[in-house]
Amino acid sequence: MTPPAKDGPLRLGIAGLGVISRFYVAAAERMPEWEVAAVCDLREEALDPFRGRVACHTDHRAMLAAGPLDALVVAVPNHAHAEVCADALRAGVPVCVEKPLALDAADGRRLAALSRERGVPVLTAFHRRYNDRVLALLDRLPAPDAPVRVESVTVRYLERIEEHIGADTWYLDPARCGGGCVADNGPNAFDLVRLLLGETPSEVVAAEVVRDAAGTDRQAVVELAGPGGRGRVELDWSYPGEVKDVVVRLDDGTELSADMLGGRPGFKESLWHEYEGVLRDVAALRELPDPSRAVEGGLAALELVAAVYAAEAASALPAPRAAREPLPAARPESR
Repeated sequence: MTPPAKDGPLRLGIAGLGVISRFYVAAAERMPEWEVAAVCDLREEALDPFRGRVACHTDHRAMLAAGPLDALVVAVPNHAHAEVCADALRAGVPVCVEKPLALDAADGRRLAALSRERGVPVLTAFHRRYNDRVLALLDRLPAPDAPVRVESVTVRYLERIEEHIGADTWYLDPARCGGGCVADNGPNAFDLVRLLLGETPSEVVAAEVVRDAAGTDRQAVVELAGPGGRGRVELDWSYPGEVKDVVVRLDDGTELSADMLGGRPGFKESLWHEYEGVLRDVAALRELPDPSRAVEGGLAALELVAAVYAAEAASALPAPRAAREPLPAARPESR
């Protein structure tokens, strides 16, 4: 991994100037430890607001070569995550990638292997981990040695996706998004289940996925189970409004909850403080004893996405013929 670029603020590069990039830019401008040093987008018009202030590129490889950067934010469409992340890791630049880590689990595993090989961290930006209501809920959970334990966690991620994507229409292209609500909102929700169950591994035990006429998954209900307890994730891309909340049930019947949008009624208002939390953790990546561990959360969420789609595919298979009806009696061959 390359040493810090220079004394003073850490130099941040941003690849992809879509709807989410503004939260990184605003966070970096509010945090004295960061400065946006370079941006990259294929669209010249997306670069226009940055010209004359920071280095502008239309190719992420050129941005990495121009360096030096202390970290790269990868906020390109999902299908390009793996390529851009891999190029940054090979250049020795720590990565903060928007969820999902990659388009599929196989690419995620390859990124994890490359991170281990190069000793360079790649962190998935699970911004809800930094939500003030979620952090307050964490503080209310019983200690590991307490007689009362967490029994289950339910996460709801409900929104009308068309109201959230701006000009980033690739969200509605399964080939570029990786699917629909499961591929894109699923990782955030699955990560919250992991966070609240003590980072223990979970597996998909049931999944119901509803797709629209174009084949995009618009709703899903996923049941998880693991040593830390049960999880339930409810996703909806067709919800009239927006709900993002968490309910934790303890084994004595107590329920604790967090409204992730609470206290911030403005559209996407909660994201401003959450992305400051993301960049605080990105700044700390260089201090990790084992940088390759940073990828684990992103890979775990991606594996759960793959497991949901696999469960959906398995449930859609026709039942074996013996389970539906007997084979017709064989007819004697004519001679």
